[in-house]
Amino acid sequence: MPAQEKALLKLAERAVREYGLIQEGDKILIGVSGGKDSTSLAYILSALRPVLKFPYELQAVHIASDFDIAFGPSGIADLVRSWGIALEEIQVPIIGRLKPGRSMNCYWCSTQRRTELLRYAMEGDFAKIALGHHLDDILETFFMNMMNKGELSTMPVRLSYSKYPVTLIRPLALVQERQIIEFASSAGFSSFTCSCDYGSASKRREARQKIAELTGGSAAIKRRIFDSFSHIKADYLSGRVEREETDY
Repeated sequence: MPAQEKALLKLAERAVREYGLIQEGDKILIGVSGGKDSTSLAYILSALRPVLKFPYELQAVHIASDFDIAFGPSGIADLVRSWGIALEEIQVPIIGRLKPGRSMNCYWCSTQRRTELLRYAMEGDFAKIALGHHLDDILETFFMNMMNKGELSTMPVRLSYSKYPVTLIRPLALVQERQIIEFASSAGFSSFTCSCDYGSASKRREARQKIAELTGGSAAIKRRIFDSFSHIKADYLSGRVEREETDY
């Protein structure tokens, strides 16, 4: 087994066990965009079956929009199916849903895709939706929310919706993006990418640069920042004090 694949499997297995991401008999829907992250996720979830030693069902879905390139010709569809994962493509008019006067942006696209994923999962009786977000995505989101929203929050490794009978899981949460790039290259599908012109002005690139400056690219520092999400000392964080209303 190539070193890149072994590293991803080890980190994904750790995430699955530590965060309880997959249980026996789970029916899991994988959101596949056609990029390196979600394609790597599909492979890793298939390869984890003999490692975890209990059965679970996998299916993938690709949400095609009215502005991105069709998924089929890329070759990713055949690759995912070769790993024993059924895949379906659905068309969603993301631009067509924009209200008059509104412009296309990353937030609108992501919410529309997430809505369709949830709808598809509930109609298909899937217990979980697996997304390909990795460690760097999670850290970038944390810094984006802190710098732009003034809040401490990020993408959770596991998120159970209160309104829907579906749980989001991120099995690649402990994996760095560079590790996924190395794996995708060694596996031969790094040339397949998922790109979008609307994402060029995203705040994510700014957050990525800030993290690079802060960590110097150190994997150890990135993991310590990630670990801090589970070691919160609320008494040592400043917060507004709720004041009682008075007559003066």
